[in-house]
Amino acid sequence: MGRTKSAGAAMAALAMLVAAVPAQADTISSAEKLRRLDIMLMVTGLRCRTTSDDFQGDYQDFEAHHLAELNAASRQLRAELARQFGARGADNALDRISVAMANAYGGGHPWLGCHELKGAARDLAAAQGAEPLLAAADAMLSGDAPMQDIVPQLASGDETAPVLVASDAALTSADRPQLAMGGLPRR
Repeated sequence: MGRTKSAGAAMAALAMLVAAVPAQADTISSAEKLRRLDIMLMVTGLRCRTTSDDFQGDYQDFEAHHLAELNAASRQLRAELARQFGARGADNALDRISVAMANAYGGGHPWLGCHELKGAARDLAAAQGAEPLLAAADAMLSGDAPMQDIVPQLASGDETAPVLVASDAALTSADRPQLAMGGLPRR
């Protein structure tokens, strides 16, 4: 019974998140959304592994079940970057973007805790196709900076420039409900 309530609560939380999709989400390609979702779940899963809401198994199920979608997104994202930075620059840009994405979640998700993330990972592992993943990405990643904000320095050829990372370090607990509704606080 407790597991059913937990799964129901996770589904309700995910449904609320999906309902609060910001307009900015359309500026990020589907490939980038799937890559960000995968990295966010991986990094937060590692962070939550020592808690009672360890979801490493759910993340592994998610990855295994959606391997085709995740690999296709990676190939598409690399192709997008190749058009922008050339074939050689694409690999470097993809590495830098992936590191920036991972670093953005090194301190945890801005508004979701391990319990909510565990439920989301379990639900996403059971989802069919890319559409539910894209909807979840729109909802769960709404505070992330788009790829073009992370690596604009690569266009100039400066491969030593620091990677810009979206961060919630300046956010207070009062900002988090606003973020959950898809908006960033104005400073």
